[in-house]
Amino acid sequence: MAEAVDRALLGLGDGVTRVRRRQYTAYRRLRNFACVCPPQRTKLLVYLKADPDKVGLVPGFTRDVTGLGHHGTGELEVQLRTERALERAMELFRVSHAAA
Repeated sequence: MAEAVDRALLGLGDGVTRVRRRQYTAYRRLRNFACVCPPQRTKLLVYLKADPDKVGLVPGFTRDVTGLGHHGTGELEVQLRTERALERAMELFRVSHAAA
């Protein structure tokens, strides 16, 4: 799953770079637009620079983390457990990429 997310984020366009940190991996264009935390047992967490109020939050898939402490950057947490969830998240990845 982590490799598929890596390919998807790097494939969003030219100029996307990956920066590995100890606690997460950041993806940036002009600034960070996504951060991927190391995989957990059942899910992979991706934090995006997208406004949670403009995105329809889905319990178990997306969560507003504004004001909560977490590694990385972004206000929207996306929980990926399956390939289908990754397909659903692609539009959110594009929104976050466009905002950077």
